[in-house]
Amino acid sequence: MDVSIIFKIAAVGILVAVLNQILKKAERDEMAMLTSLAGVIVVLLMVIDMISQLFTSIRTIFRLY
Repeated sequence: MDVSIIFKIAAVGILVAVLNQILKKAERDEMAMLTSLAGVIVVLLMVIDMISQLFTSIRTIFRLY
């Protein structure tokens, strides 16, 4: 596992927070909600990929096929 994944998740969070604030100030609440949802989905996909790598390494360590 690399520390860079933490920075990627933080960058997505900061970007989504800034976009959310801008869109709420422009009274585009629906777009702000969709932006937040898209950010959550992107982070979840990153975490799912890490979990997949974890299970693959556990399988190879314990020779489970």
